Amino acid sequence: MRQEIIIGSRGSKLALTQTNWVKAQLERLNPRHKFSVEIIHTRGDKITDVALFRIGGKGLFTKELEVALLEGKIDLAVHSLKDLPTELPPNLALGAIPEREDPHDLLIGEGLQGLRQLPAGARVGTSSLRRRAQIMAMRPDIEAVDLRGNLDTRLKKLKTLGLNAIIVARAGVNRLGVSQDSAHAIPYEDMLPAVAQGALALEIRRGDKAIEAVVSPLDHVPTHQAVEAERALMLELQGGCQVPIGAIAHVKESTLTLEAVICSLDGRRAIRDSGSGPVTRAGEIGIELAQRLLRSGGREILGEIRQMTPSLPE
Repeated sequence: MRQEIIIGSRGSKLALTQTNWVKAQLERLNPRHKFSVEIIHTRGDKITDVALFRIGGKGLFTKELEVALLEGKIDLAVHSLKDLPTELPPNLALGAIPEREDPHDLLIGEGLQGLRQLPAGARVGTSSLRRRAQIMAMRPDIEAVDLRGNLDTRLKKLKTLGLNAIIVARAGVNRLGVSQDSAHAIPYEDMLPAVAQGALALEIRRGDKAIEAVVSPLDHVPTHQAVEAERALMLELQGGCQVPIGAIAHVKESTLTLEAVICSLDGRRAIRDSGSGPVTRAGEIGIELAQRLLRSGGREILGEIRQMTPSLPE
């Protein structure tokens, strides 16, 4: 292992905040090693004026980091785990998943009390199909407006686009230390988050025992178990950012509970279910819940969405 350990990161303010937090933890745990950060720009970073679901393809925010990792230009990559495809390249692995930040979605807007209290015909900024579909399932009168960019850009567009509110991940707001005076966490009964939302992933080369030993102490077992269930569900459903799928898992002592939803693009149909079991069966719980969702009407919804968005996997 080289004397200096290079950590790959996207260049956004949030990505660097997350990566520098990881770097500080690794320096604390490994005082004999030197760590540095290498910024790598991804395709998703370069296309900022188009909704993600319109771009298509897997790994919009991760592929270039994975290439650098495989080529040995960096020693590990820090990702928002929700951006990482459920199937990793065969020569890469997750070295650690630190403790998760709050996974809730956040409604930001002046004088608001929550999604259900928005005025009739309200305009809400989000480019997430998952958020759009769940909004429309509850409030079909609300207009969802495309919204891309970093948090500062989205907050500015709240005013410049004449929006009543925007929806963002609470984890990013918390990590950036942004004031939340006009923000309200959306309860899970109204909106389930993206798979692995709020969790970070430290991706390494498979079989790199030296780097694995450096990063593994950052792994938070309950978080790892929860996102294992969520990602197993997503893999079984063959979903991605183009599909309105939400899920959240909770670990309490030795029991894991997983809840998930599949929505049609217009929000008129929503298949929601939950499952639980011992944490040792995290992946199986995810697969079993996915299969129930498919049998309950999810297969038809996903089939229709794939016809409308041909880039989705079969």
